[in-house]
Amino acid sequence: MGWRESLDSYFEITRRGSTLATEIIGGLTTFMTMAYILFVNPAILGDAGMPRDGVVAATAASSAIATLMMGLYAKVPYALAPGMGLNGYFAYSVVPFVTGILAARGVADAGGKAWQVALAAVLVEGIVFVILSLTRVRETVANSIPPSLKFSIAAGIGLFLTLIGLENSGLIAKGGPTGISLNVHALVEPGPILALGFTLVAGLLLALRVPGALLVSILLAAGLGWAFHVSPPPRGVVSLPHFTAALKLDLHDLASLGLATATAIVFTFFMVDFFDTLGTVTGLSAAAGLMDEEGRVPGIGRMLLTDAVGTTVGALLGTSTVTTYIESAAGVEEGARTGLAAVVVSLLFLLGLFFAPVFTATPSYATAPALIIVGLLMAQALRNIDFKDYTEALPAFITLTGIPFTYSISDGMGLGFITYVVLKAATGKWRDLNPVLIIVAAIFIAYFASLPYIMK
Repeated sequence: MGWRESLDSYFEITRRGSTLATEIIGGLTTFMTMAYILFVNPAILGDAGMPRDGVVAATAASSAIATLMMGLYAKVPYALAPGMGLNGYFAYSVVPFVTGILAARGVADAGGKAWQVALAAVLVEGIVFVILSLTRVRETVANSIPPSLKFSIAAGIGLFLTLIGLENSGLIAKGGPTGISLNVHALVEPGPILALGFTLVAGLLLALRVPGALLVSILLAAGLGWAFHVSPPPRGVVSLPHFTAALKLDLHDLASLGLATATAIVFTFFMVDFFDTLGTVTGLSAAAGLMDEEGRVPGIGRMLLTDAVGTTVGALLGTSTVTTYIESAAGVEEGARTGLAAVVVSLLFLLGLFFAPVFTATPSYATAPALIIVGLLMAQALRNIDFKDYTEALPAFITLTGIPFTYSISDGMGLGFITYVVLKAATGKWRDLNPVLIIVAAIFIAYFASLPYIMK
């Protein structure tokens, strides 16, 4: 048996109605649509004080490892990388929160240690996810959270990312009597103008269905900025990977935050990761025709386990939660149906290990359009919410607005869960509640109640 026949037999290429060339093209297309994470993730986690070269290495390596496992073990054409939204929660919610606690305790260099505590929380979440993926608990948890909260969490994170993108672009600024406002001075500065212009370019490319629209907009914006000296160009193109953020987790300080606080942080990482993955693999499997007659996804346990392992490996290497990417749909649209496409994506991420100088020199005005557009894509989940039922609509709305307005995914989620349980109980709709949902709301109540004492 030749190598072509071996590949066909292992990945079931012919049986799934695909070809070797189609799988390779599908893999290339998927990588093009999600390679922007190699630029954006170091920028976001760098804001948390993490070494950008280390984040580049961790992003590329964890994406390559997890995607390779998805291809070889789950045998589906889905790619993984550090998740958008979760990296924002890591950098702009968890790290500032932990910094405040450590600083209040008089810990030296609280900001420099906070991201290590956040990485420890990601590791714990990954381990919990692995355990649940090996049991039937995952189905119980998945079926316990109402769809309206799932969709509003996704849309709320989208608004949060858009807010971060607008701030990073310089188009809006914090402070002043309104707390946040248009930065009028930015309207004549080159960086914000490039950010605004290439947000429109990215939208145009998406409308024209150009593969890799976000990546193209990042490269063009950064290239123009470097050419016209808006920001310093990279000092080189190729370098050896530097895993300067690997094994920097601080489990001791995570435990010292207290049970309620540590649980809430880990729980939020888990909830977003779990349901994002569940929704993504279900949607992708439907698009790829990989569902059975009853609407179930064969092998979903392997997909969830792969995601969980990816998160665990990513935390050890030095990045936020790794999750399955909806951008894999681009490869599916090109005809990819097997794990061979994921193997192609994995190999391309490995190449990304050696281009850290380019990724770390990419300015925030170049990555801001990607954040804004991803926010738009995630906000589309709102179309699935029934706003006529106020016991569903109000908790969804509280979650949707709470995430960006509190500048915290966990706080917005917590307010939404509590509101949902209280409204359903008050209106006698006990059938819409379940023990898991009530326990989740109780955890968030304990978390909120503990904050005044934690932050003293």
